[in-house]
Amino acid sequence: MSMQYEQPQDPQLSGWAIGGIVFATTMMFLAGVFHVITGLVAIFDDEFFVVTRNYTFDLDVTGWGWIQLLLGILLLSAGWGLYNRSTWAGIFTIFAASLSAIANFFFIPYYPIWALVVIGIDVWVIWAVTRPGAIRT
Repeated sequence: MSMQYEQPQDPQLSGWAIGGIVFATTMMFLAGVFHVITGLVAIFDDEFFVVTRNYTFDLDVTGWGWIQLLLGILLLSAGWGLYNRSTWAGIFTIFAASLSAIANFFFIPYYPIWALVVIGIDVWVIWAVTRPGAIRT
């Protein structure tokens, strides 16, 4: 008589969880592209963004461009990992989306509506990734 060992299966995911993770992955790619475009515009054309006078966190527009570009690359890599539903990507996505939201908070005086839209996307991604069953453990 031999005993067979059954491997535990992944819990059954609801359609909402699957849809949420697909949406979060798509939004990570989209936010990454947004950051890259914004970063490149700020690097190549210093005069594109109107700088607010007397802003507490007054960085050079080119400096913001490099921050945006690096965050875009970070978000694109997080989106790629999230597509595979790996655990590291879920944690990395929360970290990257949080950094993106913070950076865009500081970017509000330069391009307010755009920054608020990207903050909203980041919050939605964090919410979608933290749903039960969204990433493998």
